[in-house]
Amino acid sequence: MKRLIVNADDLGLTIGINRGILEAHERGIVTSASLMVGRSAARHGAEIARSTPSLSVGLHAVLDENDELVVTEKTCAEELGRQLNGFEQLVGDRPTHIDSHHHMHRDPRIHDLFVAFADRQGLPMRERAVSHCPDFYGEHAVGVESLLAVLDRLPEGDTELGCHPGYATDLDSRYTTERELELDTLTNPRVRVRLGDLGIELIGWRQL
Repeated sequence: MKRLIVNADDLGLTIGINRGILEAHERGIVTSASLMVGRSAARHGAEIARSTPSLSVGLHAVLDENDELVVTEKTCAEELGRQLNGFEQLVGDRPTHIDSHHHMHRDPRIHDLFVAFADRQGLPMRERAVSHCPDFYGEHAVGVESLLAVLDRLPEGDTELGCHPGYATDLDSRYTTERELELDTLTNPRVRVRLGDLGIELIGWRQL
């Protein structure tokens, strides 16, 4: 059996990102999202989480600035706790999972602390609970044909596919137009047809 979580990172970053993620869920194959609690559109993202129970929503922990780690071994657990608290206050519920912006949980200085925090909180964590597929990212990897190829080589078992759909209006990021291409790809009818042909079941983190 092959089951696939399609997780959209960066919920809460901007209103345009939020709109794109919701659209990719309602019209496409996105089943899950990760909320950044400290960004300008976090409250709007939390409203989407509360009003869309079919969308699993986890915590997208931000531990860096300009790709540089800003927490230390002493402050990592405290900062994760603060952001988890913020999530629960905004959403009114526990996150379905936890991951991190720019995959900072992989940094060897805090990796074990991040894992320990997830375990203490009973939160499924990216790259531990299921396999993570990072292949749908970048200007040469986000078209329909590229996504179909990813689906064709999906392994048995449970996999999380990371994605970043959204509208780039007012977005200050090095990853802008690619987000709109991702949105177009994730909502393309050919993708859902291929999932059916391959017998791949779409699930959210909540269904694990």
